[in-house]
Amino acid sequence: METELANLSLNEEEEEILLVQADPTMQREVVDYHLVGYFLTASIIHFPAMKSTLANLWHPVCGRGEDPLKIPLVFVPLWVQIHDVPVGLFSKSLAIQLGNFIGVFLEYDGSNLGKENSNYMRIRVQIDVRKPLRRKKQAMSYGIGSYVKFKYERLSLFCFFCGRLGHNDSYCEARMMME
Repeated sequence: METELANLSLNEEEEEILLVQADPTMQREVVDYHLVGYFLTASIIHFPAMKSTLANLWHPVCGRGEDPLKIPLVFVPLWVQIHDVPVGLFSKSLAIQLGNFIGVFLEYDGSNLGKENSNYMRIRVQIDVRKPLRRKKQAMSYGIGSYVKFKYERLSLFCFFCGRLGHNDSYCEARMMME
């Protein structure tokens, strides 16, 4: 068989291009799904496990959507606890104001109000990962000012040097520029 393959020669007819005519009766159906995302972690992503997990979670139902190359991967929704709120100021109105100071207010969780040992408000905020996280804000009521402090839930990768998400102190550009 090797000798037959060695003697194989291509003729000019085989090299000519065949122009395929489109059949108008055939409907061209393109199924093209995209998932665009960004992992806020310093560890290596195990692709098969990630693929399996996302396949179980992602069920597209709307058809064609946005161009995946034009989706900004800079916003992340986070739950934020607001501590040291002065007594009498626990309200959705204050939660919205503080949420919009932190980022973009999304949701208010009033379920922990009135519970024992729940001395904080909880809000969901959309945060721009390119900006440093806010730590506190001065709130004034009846002429008395006090600072409310923000605690972010389930931060995956955070730099304590520059206050941004997406890297840690070891890989901080701002820190490297100073050294």
